[in-house]
Amino acid sequence: MKYRSLHIIFLINLFAALACTKDKVDHLSDTEILHQNQDQLTQVIIYDVFTPPVASRIYAYSSLASFEAMRFDKPGTPSIASKLKKFSKFPEPEQGKNYDFTLAATRAFFTVVHKVVFSIDSLKAYENKVYTQFQNSLDPDVYERSVAFGDSVGNVVLARAAIDNYRISRGKAKFIGNQESGQWRPTPPDYMDGVEWCWGTMEPLVIDSTALTIELPKPPNFSTDTNSVYFKEVSGLYKLTQNLTQEQKDIARFWDDNPFVMEHSGHMMFANKKITPGGHWMGIAAIASRKTKADEVKVAQVYAVTAVALYDAFISCWNLKYKYNTVRPVTVINELLDNNWMPMLQTPPFPEYPSGHSTITRAASTVLTKIFGENFAFQDTSDLRYIGMKRDFKSFKQASDEASISRVYGGIHYIFSVNEGVVQGQKVGDKVVERLKL
Repeated sequence: MKYRSLHIIFLINLFAALACTKDKVDHLSDTEILHQNQDQLTQVIIYDVFTPPVASRIYAYSSLASFEAMRFDKPGTPSIASKLKKFSKFPEPEQGKNYDFTLAATRAFFTVVHKVVFSIDSLKAYENKVYTQFQNSLDPDVYERSVAFGDSVGNVVLARAAIDNYRISRGKAKFIGNQESGQWRPTPPDYMDGVEWCWGTMEPLVIDSTALTIELPKPPNFSTDTNSVYFKEVSGLYKLTQNLTQEQKDIARFWDDNPFVMEHSGHMMFANKKITPGGHWMGIAAIASRKTKADEVKVAQVYAVTAVALYDAFISCWNLKYKYNTVRPVTVINELLDNNWMPMLQTPPFPEYPSGHSTITRAASTVLTKIFGENFAFQDTSDLRYIGMKRDFKSFKQASDEASISRVYGGIHYIFSVNEGVVQGQKVGDKVVERLKL
């Protein structure tokens, strides 16, 4: 019954959000259509409760499809996917024929989305209204030609998605860690098995898939010696979390981005669905695009390169998470210091080192900095509709630094893990910038 109630409540909220867009869809500008496409996808990702790594895959393929169709609106705009790994050649528009490339980009986007999400029906009402807008303003032959072109672009992207090892990763056994000292095992309150433990075997878009090229030093060796590096990290985190300022608590909450938190109140348990970490940075990409009044080609580019950086960062990070299989703070602190201690944030169900937030946020901030500049101030409202919070930043780097340290305030990562995650994310971001010649 509790899950049925949750489902009904979320459906009501989702339909309410969709209803709010009804009056807007008929008169959207080209750039706003691209923004709304992404926003609709984010709502479905939240509803379908995709894990953060899987969400990054969805954003990457759909955003690339959108850009590869949209780029022809500005002749001479180079392909992004052609610089990435294992994409076949993309179709090109027929010479001398008219197209609406925003329509083509929308069609390419949803051609991919329909194959990588579950709740397609949640999107159809929105899609139909967008397509009706185009039908009302275009000659029938231009409309049909643009839709067909979008389909063909989307199918090339889907062909690449079919060989990235995703299907193989779905058939793996559960990962529950082990009981050895310093090794990860399921954490309270729900003791879930390890999420996406095979994600390191996914085929990246940019980085080297054989060694993943992004190597980090081993985390400090597990030790109960009070003078050891490891124990000092544990005790330092324990003390910090007992004396958090309100600002530190706000930072931890703002960057939580845990897509499926189980809330417990007495005998009642319910799930709280939120945006993923990658979705948060796709939201920041939208904010920067709107602030600079980017045209539709630039908007599509910003989404695509941000999503590529996020996708490869997750693969690189998850490869090392399950390589080192580091135990989470809540397990160690409960066993060695305080069996009643619980972190402010619910511990995500996967190993601790390195920090995923630190890795993916630095990768995303690196490409966004390259596009928009070092000192790009913005107000982050990505989470406003979900948790009612917004924060101001002077740069993308400042935002990524705050996202990184938030995991320490939240009690789910050590300092060494967030610091090394930043190093890893920077390397991934730099490789994306280099490969795409941003």
